[in-house]
Amino acid sequence: QVQLVESGGGLVQAGGSLRLSCAASGRTFSRDAMGWFRQAPGKEREIVVRISWSGVITYYTDSAKGRFTVSRDNAKNAVFLQMNNLKPEDTAVYFCAASPTSSPRYEYEYLYWGQGTQVTVSS
Repeated sequence: QVQLVESGGGLVQAGGSLRLSCAASGRTFSRDAMGWFRQAPGKEREIVVRISWSGVITYYTDSAKGRFTVSRDNAKNAVFLQMNNLKPEDTAVYFCAASPTSSPRYEYEYLYWGQGTQVTVSS
């Protein structure tokens, strides 16, 4: 059974940091692009960052640039999201997802999804 399991979410004050982890099992994701998405209450899910299978190519939305860093460890079948200088508007459920497409541009290209981890940033 293919699974992506996120962890590391929680409640943090504005300006604080969190490190999210995504552990994959059931198949190897070392050749998949991985993405972190988030969905805030009442809003649509949006991509935050994306990382290629090699880890060389990354994509960050404007809101994430300079504050978030994505990385992966293919040997451990895991992806990480370091989030610094968190803001209340970062409050959302964060999801990791995997895409066999080398440079996925659309959400439907991500075939595997985790259940999400809640991140709450207080002001």
